[in-house]
Amino acid sequence: MSMLQGKVAIVTGSGRGVGRAAADMLAEHGAAVVINDLDEAPAAEAVAAIKEKGGQAISVVGSVTDPDFPKRVMQQTIQAFGRLDILVNNAGYTWDSLIHKMTDEQFQAMLDVHLIAPFRLIREAAPYMRDAAKTEMEQGQTVYRKIVNVSSVAGIMGNVGQANYASAKAGVIGLTKTIAREWGSFNINCNAVAFGLIDTRLTQSKEKGETVQGVAIGIPEKVRQMFEQSIPQRRAGTPEEAAAAIFYLASPLSNYVNGQVLNVNGGFYT
Repeated sequence: MSMLQGKVAIVTGSGRGVGRAAADMLAEHGAAVVINDLDEAPAAEAVAAIKEKGGQAISVVGSVTDPDFPKRVMQQTIQAFGRLDILVNNAGYTWDSLIHKMTDEQFQAMLDVHLIAPFRLIREAAPYMRDAAKTEMEQGQTVYRKIVNVSSVAGIMGNVGQANYASAKAGVIGLTKTIAREWGSFNINCNAVAFGLIDTRLTQSKEKGETVQGVAIGIPEKVRQMFEQSIPQRRAGTPEEAAAAIFYLASPLSNYVNGQVLNVNGGFYT
């Protein structure tokens, strides 16, 4: 069933993990997808996989925190596909520390990637979402567009060692609810997903030694195991399960859902 035939979606941080799974799901349902990643290789791989299945995709490589990125990704999207219907603000990483040891740089970095970047992207999308909708409405057309912002249970209930991340993700919720109020009359739905423990490289065992932007990522294995046991379903979610929530909020199934936070956490936070 092609619920998104003719739609165009930008998914940030979609070379891997939840973003990749979401991009694949949107493409499977007919959307043309703009893939974004920090690194060229995973972005190219994601594009190739979508095209191999008969879908449409391009990549725009770069950091969402680059002030020039929003304009560049919008321009390339319109040049390739002529419109924008879905914006998924998914890109991000963590840089943890207890608050008494946290630096200004650490705190600002999380605000930049998780809150300021989505704000800039939504603002840059205005001509292609809000203004386009105004023109359609004047012509008697009703076309729904979707913004999905990725938040976290940390943004709702806080988390030890993540004052920076939790603050940014809480801000995403405020941004989401404000956009829903400002743009709802233009048939633009803006919602957020608040993920719990999802099995990605950001939540894998820290002992694996992976980094993003030079910052070590992951969770110490003992802490991860304790976290899993605190989840009623006793496991982390899969990227595909997380992506399904994004798909729901990006699809016509959610046309009367606006300004909401969908918790996806196996019952950890209800």
